[in-house]
Amino acid sequence: MAATALLFILAPLLLVSANTQIKVTNNPADELVAVLNSNRTAHKESSLHDNPGLACIALQYIKAYEGHCDDVGGPKAKRPADSEFADTFAPNCGVLSSSLTQITGRLLGCQSRYVHASEAFSDILMKNEKSLDILYSKNHTEVGAAVSGTDGGAPYFWCVLFSNGKRNSSFVFEDGVAKISKPGCFSGANDECSAAVGLSQPHSLWPYAIISLIAVSYAFGL
Repeated sequence: MAATALLFILAPLLLVSANTQIKVTNNPADELVAVLNSNRTAHKESSLHDNPGLACIALQYIKAYEGHCDDVGGPKAKRPADSEFADTFAPNCGVLSSSLTQITGRLLGCQSRYVHASEAFSDILMKNEKSLDILYSKNHTEVGAAVSGTDGGAPYFWCVLFSNGKRNSSFVFEDGVAKISKPGCFSGANDECSAAVGLSQPHSLWPYAIISLIAVSYAFGL
């Protein structure tokens, strides 16, 4: 009977722990694209194709900032030279330089606190009227998003690149898959990723389960 009672008390904790593990391994870059496309369609604009090659380049775009959040926006704003797309970003991703297509828009944000995709989209990337113009532009056909922390922690960067390329012919991987480009996550890769936020504690609720076990032990004299 004591064992049965113990099972009933621990079962919800085990289920929550399992669900937490699932949430930890989701890809925040995919979630960002989903929020973006949802906003576009709500505005009567077409949904954009999520191109993993373009998304991998978005991650390289983030890395070019070397963790310098002050270089994103404001009076000290900087951005990588256009030549870096062919010279650095594409080779690092294994994207064929010949398949690079015009970048029709860029959204980039950075802050010290990690937030989920919907909040990053509304509070960080949609900063002003120009951001909305980029989001709803009819010139885009493809999108790629990336999310990354710096050295496993803050600051956190969110980047979205838009292109007018054609599916299966733009930002194509040389060997069919991206080169390893961790840390960070990029969209469209059909994988789960937690490297952006350093969430690697799927068992974070186990201490509560242990406390419950101790409490049950006292209660039932185990």
